[in-house]
Amino acid sequence: MIELGTTPPADDLIKDVSEADFMAEVVEMSQTVPVIVDFWAPWCGPCKTLGPALEAAVTRARGAVRMAKVNVDENQMIAGQLRVQSIPTVYAFWQGQPVDGFQGAVPPSEIDAFVERVVKTAGGDASGGLDDAIAAAEEMLDAGAASDA
Repeated sequence: MIELGTTPPADDLIKDVSEADFMAEVVEMSQTVPVIVDFWAPWCGPCKTLGPALEAAVTRARGAVRMAKVNVDENQMIAGQLRVQSIPTVYAFWQGQPVDGFQGAVPPSEIDAFVERVVKTAGGDASGGLDDAIAAAEEMLDAGAASDA
């Protein structure tokens, strides 16, 4: 039987990050897996739309990318250092550096394209191995091994 790649628990994929752990959770983590950073605030209307859509896209990537959420009201130093001018602002980090990003709420199709682009920047596959698993299952079906597929 084929086992699909396991998705890390949501609390490993998506974390609230502060000034105290930004280096570890974003800069250091991005040495091995891309990290998307969502700069938001509780009073920001567009943030309330973008945040959940971004979280869903990161979850669908099944561990190929992580997400860090930074409340700019509580972490003004980080926002200032990265020159966040308005929110929501999203940056993608790879190997310790920002490599892509956007400002403002964008439609889900653009969020999905952004996550896919970030994963590809790191040489990964945003499908989380699902395409490979489906291809293997189809080969087993063609070979008459339906119980293994």
